[in-house]
Amino acid sequence: MTDQRFYKLAEQVISYSVSLKKGEKVLIDVWEGADDLGCALVEAAYRAGGLPYITHQSMAMNRLIMEHATDEYMERWLRYESMRMQEMDAYIVVRKKQNRCEFSGIDPERMALYNHYYGRLHFGIRIPHTKWCVLMYPNASMAQQAGMSTEAFEDYYFKACNLDYRKLCERVKPLAELAAQTDRVHIVAPGTDIRFSIRGLCNPVPRCGQRNVPCGETGMPVVTDSANGYITYNVPSEIQGTVFRDIRLVLKDGLIVDASSSDTEKMNRILDTDPNARRIGEFAMGFNPFLTRTTLDTIFDEKRCKTIHFTPGNSEINPSAIHWDIVQSHAAEDGGGEIWFDDVLIRKDGLFVPEQLKPLNPEELIPYLEG
Repeated sequence: MTDQRFYKLAEQVISYSVSLKKGEKVLIDVWEGADDLGCALVEAAYRAGGLPYITHQSMAMNRLIMEHATDEYMERWLRYESMRMQEMDAYIVVRKKQNRCEFSGIDPERMALYNHYYGRLHFGIRIPHTKWCVLMYPNASMAQQAGMSTEAFEDYYFKACNLDYRKLCERVKPLAELAAQTDRVHIVAPGTDIRFSIRGLCNPVPRCGQRNVPCGETGMPVVTDSANGYITYNVPSEIQGTVFRDIRLVLKDGLIVDASSSDTEKMNRILDTDPNARRIGEFAMGFNPFLTRTTLDTIFDEKRCKTIHFTPGNSEINPSAIHWDIVQSHAAEDGGGEIWFDDVLIRKDGLFVPEQLKPLNPEELIPYLEG
């Protein structure tokens, strides 16, 4: 029997996240048999008057493609997928991971080849030309990597995913408007002292819950050549089947000139996927008050309250096949941190300081969203 909370989630994704209209076509990309949520999305799409199309994916089959693909094959794959996406008005993916390490051990050159073409599809067509939303599917594998029972993780998942994102966006407006007026950002934390510019790049209209769920962040591109300094991340990050710990980046004039981690060699191969992978695509602040722990799932961890992410790779001004959201916690128990906008302290130890931003702090935001 389908968990009734999936129907609430599907309704919000269709009506709000991608705001599907009558006659619009949506591609619903379902991984690993996450059919109950997929069916709920199809039903919600039909209720909205939309036209849902379905694709199913398997990580095991995708692994085989990665291991055997050639340039010629991937070029044909890209043409096929591009033609299909160009017919769509919206795109929703439900990612269910039975084994987050499924892609580990693949030859690095094969992985880079696949990521190159996948990036051209996802970042070159889906993101700029459709209304889109990325979802994860709660299962025992996600619960295990979060260190929780399956039932406890499902409750954690739905509390973060099914909040009213329209209400959250109202609370985020002052932060988005302030960021839109800001030029210089300075971040200070243990092992971190970095400065960069976001001048003219933040949308003053927040879009919480419109591109991925769960949400709860204000993000923006970074002026391409502006980042200077160093940053040490205190939250582990999983990408391409490997969990990286103790990540440290050194940047000069926007370029990552030194990168180290628990697997420095593999990390640098990822950052060498293309020239722009060594530039910062996004800076964001996370404040979803119901996300309070590390899960090793990026879509959850990057929205965790009292965090930032500082992301190598793709943005609308820095096209790349990589978009690696690496998270740093500023919670006091994790060492704290400060964010300065044009020499004004706006957040300390994960809590917003200016009066107009304090409603985003957990003690004020939780009652507002639950009320």
